[in-house]
Amino acid sequence: MVTLALAALGAAAWLWYAIERPYQGFAAQGVFIDLPRGASSRTAARLLKQNGVIRSALAFEVYARRHPRRRLQAGEYFFNHPISGHDVFWQIADGRVYQQPFTVREGETIFDIAQDLESEKLMTADEFMAAAQNPELIRDIAPRAKTLEGYLFPATYFLPRHPAPTDLTAEMVHKFKEEWQRIVPAESKNDKSGLEHGRPVASIVTLASLVERETPKPEERPLVAGAFENRLRKNIPLQCDPTVIYALELQGRYRGSLSGKDLHEDSPYNTYMHGGLPPGPIGNPGAIALRAALKPADTQFLYFVANTQGGHFFGATLKEHNQNVNRYHRLLAGLPADPPPSPPAPPVRRKAPGKKPKSSGKRSAANRGSGR
Repeated sequence: MVTLALAALGAAAWLWYAIERPYQGFAAQGVFIDLPRGASSRTAARLLKQNGVIRSALAFEVYARRHPRRRLQAGEYFFNHPISGHDVFWQIADGRVYQQPFTVREGETIFDIAQDLESEKLMTADEFMAAAQNPELIRDIAPRAKTLEGYLFPATYFLPRHPAPTDLTAEMVHKFKEEWQRIVPAESKNDKSGLEHGRPVASIVTLASLVERETPKPEERPLVAGAFENRLRKNIPLQCDPTVIYALELQGRYRGSLSGKDLHEDSPYNTYMHGGLPPGPIGNPGAIALRAALKPADTQFLYFVANTQGGHFFGATLKEHNQNVNRYHRLLAGLPADPPPSPPAPPVRRKAPGKKPKSSGKRSAANRGSGR
């Protein structure tokens, strides 16, 4: 009996040690474990032991059987430092799968996102572009859309090591639709007609994408949206440089700057050559730009020009705009935006009416010696 008791005590101590003491039998750079769906605790224990994550497959399985209500979650897990078998179990039972953050910034295009994904080795640019060029996910809100441009919401996404392109675009569109529900007041929704505030959703998103690309300053976005709305109302071309850039990006010809020749590029996205909004968004706007496009500032502005500080000077008339252009060029030259005021002119001394000048008491040379 004593022998059996000692054996049981020894087995219990070994199980405790095997499951509670941190262990690392893998390389210093870490190891990934991909647990298949429906894997049993025995299968999981074998995978973990083979890859050096746990000290004992038996101890892990025994511990798992003591928690029958907690099932091990399928997915890919990453281990890069020593932890106990106990902690390994709860990491998998809680489904804390490996994720890496990927951020889509406000205003980025599908081309920008594709390049970022490839740079971070998440997928190739071509794989993402193939998924982003399928607009089926937004048929309900933008039935005429050609791509998902504009509807891939800017945010930080947490991705597995090898994300599927279609899963990623679906998550981004889902995020857009969630945010759209928060942005648009409930009383103005009209999902059946596809209109918001009497305008198609696609028009609002397109305007928001122009606003997003024109100014990085949140406080300016309603003003830019208001200026664009005023130009649309008066049938004045928007003359938005980012639309020309997008036209060149579609053709793979943008090299980082615009020339005068580029402004004559024959593309429906060129708002110098064509009136109204372009045929679709030119980037993916964030919540502030969407709100600005949904409710532009009530203003008389028709023009704006950069102020070299990331913002803009706004003008309601061509005269004001030309003055603002001059201010912009002064700033580029290192001068104050406005020239210093001219010094006041000296006062003009006028003679009092009806008075003759006083005589000096001296005779002129012509009268000298005249006897007068």
